[in-house]
Amino acid sequence: MKKIGVIGAGAMGCGIAHVASLSGFEVILVDVKDEFVNKGLSSISKNMDRQLEREKISIHEKEAALSLINISTDLNLFKECDLVIEAVTESLDIKGSIFKKLDQICRKDCILSTNTSSISITEIASYTTRPQMVIGMHFMNPVPVMKLVEVIRGHLTDQKVVDAILKLAEEMGKIAVECNDYPGFVANRILMPMINESIYCLMEGVAESKAIDDIMKLGTAHPMGPLELADLIGLDVCLAIMQVLHEQLGDDKYRPCPLLRRMVAAGTIGRKSGQGFYNYKKLR
Repeated sequence: MKKIGVIGAGAMGCGIAHVASLSGFEVILVDVKDEFVNKGLSSISKNMDRQLEREKISIHEKEAALSLINISTDLNLFKECDLVIEAVTESLDIKGSIFKKLDQICRKDCILSTNTSSISITEIASYTTRPQMVIGMHFMNPVPVMKLVEVIRGHLTDQKVVDAILKLAEEMGKIAVECNDYPGFVANRILMPMINESIYCLMEGVAESKAIDDIMKLGTAHPMGPLELADLIGLDVCLAIMQVLHEQLGDDKYRPCPLLRRMVAAGTIGRKSGQGFYNYKKLR
């Protein structure tokens, strides 16, 4: 693989473009508006500056990587890509519509991948005429820092596609771990109920936010408390994943906490809104 397309210039898409370009791949980063891709490229540059400060990369590596990233609002530029990674809103309708377009635009040997954190790879693949070429690549946030990539095979994913993605993840400096196509896969099927239960603890007055996080950090050696992590991920994303788990597994233990629903409805969804379980406005 030489050329990788990335759809979505949010935190995840930019993170994927960041590590792919530093690994020497040509990247085409696409979103629906010029302002989104311009902001995304600026974000990538700033994140590379942080790596420069920590002496993780050199100025020459940064410049070379940025020169490999092309930004656009035109999906047709993916015609020559070897792989396209979708990283948009956690919605089957939105992702399905994108994959239907990609199926028409991309070469038949192009692998179509989704960064979904919970939605069925098999269902996403059903929007295409090439389900054997569709696979899940679930990167962790923040992508430049976190080593794991969950590699999820759909029901019809070809083994050669799995092997190619495992190799690619390694070339990008990641550790790829395979799992099968069930709601939430592994990471979020375990993580999100923990976050959800932490929100129940807060709602029911068991403890305050900081106390809940401190207990989990000090008692279980987690680097971040569950409510801090929820703010980093985005409460809207947490809610979307819990809804998928609840609907598809049919077990009330996955029922989203009412406080989580209320906070999302209010727009207090964590770091990206400036307010979640903690106040981040002073950091802006």
